[in-house]
Amino acid sequence: MEELQQALKNCNLTVSTISEKGRSLFTTRDFHPGDVIISQEPYVCVPTQKRCDGCFSTTNLSKCSRCQVVWYCGTPCQKSEWKLHRLECQALSRLDSNKRKSVTPSIRLMLKLYLRRKLQDQKIIPSTAMDNYKLVEALVARILFIIVVLSSRAMIVEFSLLTNMSVVIVLFNTYFHEDMSDIKEEQLVLYAQMANLVHLILQWPEINIKEIANFFSKFACNAHTVCDSELRPLGTGLYPVVSIINHSCLPNSVLVFDGREASVRALQHIPKGTEVLISYIETAGSTVTRQKALREQYLFQCVCPLCSKVGQYEDVRENAILEGYRCKNETCDGFLLRTTDGKAFQCQECGLVRDKEEIKQIATEIKFLLEEASKPSSNGNSHEAISIHKMIEKLQTKLYHPFSINLMQTRETILKSLMKLEYWREALAYCKLTIPIYQRVYPAVHPLLGLQYYTCGKLEWYLGDTEEAIKSLTKAVDILRITHGTKTPFVKELSMMLVEARAEASFLQIDL
Repeated sequence: MEELQQALKNCNLTVSTISEKGRSLFTTRDFHPGDVIISQEPYVCVPTQKRCDGCFSTTNLSKCSRCQVVWYCGTPCQKSEWKLHRLECQALSRLDSNKRKSVTPSIRLMLKLYLRRKLQDQKIIPSTAMDNYKLVEALVARILFIIVVLSSRAMIVEFSLLTNMSVVIVLFNTYFHEDMSDIKEEQLVLYAQMANLVHLILQWPEINIKEIANFFSKFACNAHTVCDSELRPLGTGLYPVVSIINHSCLPNSVLVFDGREASVRALQHIPKGTEVLISYIETAGSTVTRQKALREQYLFQCVCPLCSKVGQYEDVRENAILEGYRCKNETCDGFLLRTTDGKAFQCQECGLVRDKEEIKQIATEIKFLLEEASKPSSNGNSHEAISIHKMIEKLQTKLYHPFSINLMQTRETILKSLMKLEYWREALAYCKLTIPIYQRVYPAVHPLLGLQYYTCGKLEWYLGDTEEAIKSLTKAVDILRITHGTKTPFVKELSMMLVEARAEASFLQIDL
């Protein structure tokens, strides 16, 4: 860790240990809004869709002719990845065609992790203080017991398709039942299942299944979702130093990506000696919802200033607004709490009572429509899907508070569908409907709020409302230059859009 501390010293950072958190990242100088606290290339990463393995691009893709699994956009990316992919390619090529087609990004991430360690040990790939296997292992060993992606049902299905379950049970009983007694049995079975598959692919006599399973338990929970500038997921990567940073529901920093490079940027003034904090989860929601997500995915309870208010009137009120019901009086914006007898909900502003059965009936109708919307026939028909979600929205406006997260999510779904169909004017109306909720559930400087302003401004400009577009785009720039930086292609394009909109407005004024 001494080498790491020296490397971090040059970045004005240091690692310290907090009793309840373990290793944590602290600043050794002041950082200001928009400052890059740390940037790091991935130790290993993989795209989660059909993308170039080198740059995550989707253009001019060609499949590796040997393994038929990996894609590249051109010779430069193929050459940059060749040292690692050469071994991966050999391993994947040994699989029969059916299993090769079923190799998932999750499996590939773990394969590349093991392969890179081997290449660094052999000095074929260089290692640095901030980019080596020993560092990765040391940094994440403190949360060996945490299960994130691995505990999801999708993951279980993913691996059950590729391995013999009877073999997995034997491996589980042989290797893990005593060594990892704190982990749930079904999760241990999954570890064994995954380890068996990786062992099958690598076929290296010097490693055993237990060792591979330990890799899964230590590393998979530390992988970050690599997103584009508009926060759309592109792939998964492991960033050793970024993995040190702890969670807060009121973070002082944000993790963003430029291609595969991860950057942690300050959202506010961070004084010298302050812990760097990011959010692991979607923070729009009640304290109960956030704590549930953290407990299920990361097995810890957040004690940030926001979560420390749990049970207090302010927290109860906010939770009831975000995830509770609306007053029967449509002119009242009060929030409802359950009555003492549990048979109804009462508005805390005007005192009106809503019967529990009435709420249950509307909720049942919404549930039915959500099931209809999720059917393949609806998913393939954009117009039908929009129609169903509009019916859901209508019912939700009767049931939920105007600032409801559920209502916001439904409107986001409709907005995305309208954008795909290029129904710009209607899309703009829905974008404007979501802005007030975004303003309530997110801090003033948050990438999702900035992106919503961006979408709104872009639509306004397309529709010829230049003055409103300038207002929205200005708000977007003010936020995204902090969260994304001023030099990224996305923010440069956004800034140019704002310049053009202002020039157009000036021309129109002169013309008048």
